[in-house]
Amino acid sequence: MTPDTRHAQVACALTFTVRQPATFALGIAVASRPARAVGETLRVQLNGQNIRVREIAGPDGDRRHLFTAEPGELTIAYDAIVADSPGVPPPCTEWDRITALLPSRYCPTDRMTGFAQSHFGSLPTAADRVRAICAYAFEHLEYAPAASGPTTDAADTLLDGRGVCRDYAHLVATLCRAVEVPARIAAVYAPGLSPMDFHAVVETAVDGEWQVWDATRLAPRQSLIRISTGRDAADTAFATVLSGQADLDAMEITALVTGGDLPLDDHQDAVRLH
Repeated sequence: MTPDTRHAQVACALTFTVRQPATFALGIAVASRPARAVGETLRVQLNGQNIRVREIAGPDGDRRHLFTAEPGELTIAYDAIVADSPGVPPPCTEWDRITALLPSRYCPTDRMTGFAQSHFGSLPTAADRVRAICAYAFEHLEYAPAASGPTTDAADTLLDGRGVCRDYAHLVATLCRAVEVPARIAAVYAPGLSPMDFHAVVETAVDGEWQVWDATRLAPRQSLIRISTGRDAADTAFATVLSGQADLDAMEITALVTGGDLPLDDHQDAVRLH
């Protein structure tokens, strides 16, 4: 199977205990893209009763589902069949480039410029710098579940030497921005990932085109399914409680390629995330 004939089945099931009336913004739906056909269902229930959900559209095909829930048991179920046909992802615009070079909540580029420039700044091309940064993160970080928390930023990850996918992505994005390569974060479904979870990767703009990189090397990039795109995890969280209080009790993610085997990925060649 090639990327041009990719088919995937993705799903997630989330359970929350809502302790105070809460307003949610979900970021679990597959991003809307012109070359993509998606058959999907979303069911949100409180104590077994359906809740009205409103969808809003954002940039880069992002979609958010908004709703309010009273105290009780909240269950969320989403599934989609995704089929990609040949298509060219949108290019990096001037606006994108500026945004993707600035520091952000989890990517404190201004605090890490000296380290980045001393280690990677002398490499001759943007592509060389990106590959070297991804290799550095892969070789120097230990993938360790529960090693980081909701306040961990890229500087913390560099010092601690451990993290999960979002920490790898934040470190790579921060170092890329510090050597003048625009970088952003993409939340994805990742067929082949083990253990299965939501996944975070980096997109960098090289020669005006976005290319995707995964310093964890835990899943082939050619099979990734975009959910959302942003400056860092603050923009791409799968669930945000905008007001009120709710606790996540359980989460189950599924992402499978159908119609063939997973592609091989050497994590060196340029790959586009559709």
